[in-house]
Amino acid sequence: MPTIVLETLIHARAEECFDLVRDKRIQTERPPAIFGEFGIGQTVTFKSKNFGLDQSLTVKVTEFERPTIFADEMTEGSFRSFRHIHEFLFVENGTLMRDTLVWETPFGIIGRIVDKLFLERHLTDLVSTRNAKLKQIAEDRA
Repeated sequence: MPTIVLETLIHARAEECFDLVRDKRIQTERPPAIFGEFGIGQTVTFKSKNFGLDQSLTVKVTEFERPTIFADEMTEGSFRSFRHIHEFLFVENGTLMRDTLVWETPFGIIGRIVDKLFLERHLTDLVSTRNAKLKQIAEDRA
């Protein structure tokens, strides 16, 4: 299964970073239709336009230990499977935020080609954009 690991150093407390990731206001494109921050057992649907097509991804929060880790897994969407692990590691002068995305696309070999040609870059850009916004907000507050 394809995997992306992104690390972002943020000069802010882990609690602040953890809570911001769960805040729908920092999501890119269209924020999910939820009230407040998402937590354990909660289901959230994200809607976006990808490659010119309207897409939705519904995830359920399956792991939640504030302020160190939470994970969400796809329950509905275009992937065969999708898991996003958000980790917050205490480091000198701040927090190292690690995002690990693991997914499986449908359509066998065609899906794997799409992964390599488009999807890995698209998911990396999507999460990197969100992380840059989160970093700016968290560091401005610190």
